Amino acid sequence: MNVSTKLVYQYDSYIKEYESTITRVLGDLVFLDETIFHPRSGGVEYDKGFLIVNGERVEVVEVFIDKETSEVAHRVSKSITTKPGTRVKMVLDWGRRYRLMRLHTAAHIISAIMYSEFNALVSGGNINPEYAYDDYTIEKLDKETLVKVIEKANEVVGRDLEVKIYWLPREEALRIPGVVKLAERMPPEVKELRIVEIPGVDVQADGGPHVRRTSEIGEIAFLKAENKGKNKKRIYFTVKP
Repeated sequence: MNVSTKLVYQYDSYIKEYESTITRVLGDLVFLDETIFHPRSGGVEYDKGFLIVNGERVEVVEVFIDKETSEVAHRVSKSITTKPGTRVKMVLDWGRRYRLMRLHTAAHIISAIMYSEFNALVSGGNINPEYAYDDYTIEKLDKETLVKVIEKANEVVGRDLEVKIYWLPREEALRIPGVVKLAERMPPEVKELRIVEIPGVDVQADGGPHVRRTSEIGEIAFLKAENKGKNKKRIYFTVKP
């Protein structure tokens, strides 16, 4: 989906506070021209935090993309009365966001290893601040093999590699081998795709927030694996505090 709200976090995921302008308010939903809040998308949970509007602090409890308008909707803890054009300050729950970033980059490293070693694609997944899981298109995968995959991922983490973010024309990006590691979904129909690259490890089209260097992930810990059916194995993992 081509989101109409400017997604500031796609350019700098480390911005914790930011000022924006309210475009409209619908009950407990606030719409802004720009946002640092990541909506629930790409299997990554939404950010939380608060808005300061006319001197009043209001919690942001959910963030999602409005399917009708493609705007980012910020659900707040109580309705606010204000006019379009009002300036608002956004403040992220940074602890929550940073955990999501660490887990998200870890997921990219794991998916790169699964793709290169087993030709497995991601068929589903979810990342919340406590843990993450991904489903892979693979018929057999035992615990010992998965533990080794996590060990290899931690080796990448320890190399302190830069995580590069840049944009490429869609057609050029789609010519990169392995740039799409999702089994059932292609990137949105936009002119340019946002690329997340860990040099020598992974290149993926991706719209979510990531850490700047792999060392920020810390240690990835394998939690468990589940057989979710034919050609669908689920891996649960987390990052240590």
